[in-house]
Amino acid sequence: MRMFERTEILSRIEGQVAEQKAILAAGSSCGLVAKCAVLGGADMLVVYSTGLSRLMGLPTSRIGDSNARTLELAAEIRNVVSSVPVVGGIEAWDPLRLDLDALLDKFCAAGFSGVINYPTISTMGDSWRDRRGRVGLGFEREVEMVALARKKNIFSLAYVASPQDAKAMASAGADCIVPHVGATRGGLVGHEDGQSIKEAIRRINEINTAARSVRSDVLSLCHGGAIAEPEDTIEVYRATECVGFVGASSIERTPIERAVTTAAAEFKAVPLPHTH
Repeated sequence: MRMFERTEILSRIEGQVAEQKAILAAGSSCGLVAKCAVLGGADMLVVYSTGLSRLMGLPTSRIGDSNARTLELAAEIRNVVSSVPVVGGIEAWDPLRLDLDALLDKFCAAGFSGVINYPTISTMGDSWRDRRGRVGLGFEREVEMVALARKKNIFSLAYVASPQDAKAMASAGADCIVPHVGATRGGLVGHEDGQSIKEAIRRINEINTAARSVRSDVLSLCHGGAIAEPEDTIEVYRATECVGFVGASSIERTPIERAVTTAAAEFKAVPLPHTH
């Protein structure tokens, strides 16, 4: 089972960017999606427990024990993919796993070469954030997890929905900041919040500026909201400092919806021959 060192992952990213190729981190919650994403050129895979809800035909939702489910998925993904790093989504505010050091060790032992703070409180609004923070299980736990990952020399992506959170994650040593500008729109169960690409770009630039005010070397990958199709990323790359895209629904939900619907319709459209 091949593992990828943090320095190797960063070198791969830098090499792609030097060739003016955008980075693709592909959400993959089953072996088939992972295998196809790599065949399509994904630079890394990101495994989320929430991806299971997408594969169930549901809106993206947190279901059950997030960390346990993500750890279970590692074997299926690693069984068919070995050529790119696999990043695992950690719910750092899980009250059943208060030892973040031990939790990171479990993710590495399962075969993850990197981590990302997901599910994340950064996107959940002030009321939920305040409730969790008052009992010591708030966004600060996600920052602590990323800081521990850096100390252990584990590659990290950090979802952030605000400039303040971006500064915290940059200070903690996150390798890549991922401005999260909302749940992905489109498809059968996408979130249609009306946000424009222009608004998404404005928010991304605010977040990126905040992160770079702390660390000039931090990388940025875009995600979510109106950034749902390849053509959407063209505008983002032109107007921001993002060097790539983290796709979840855009990789493992809407393409499946389209492909299966089209295939079924085409088979159904074939008529039986006339009998004489």
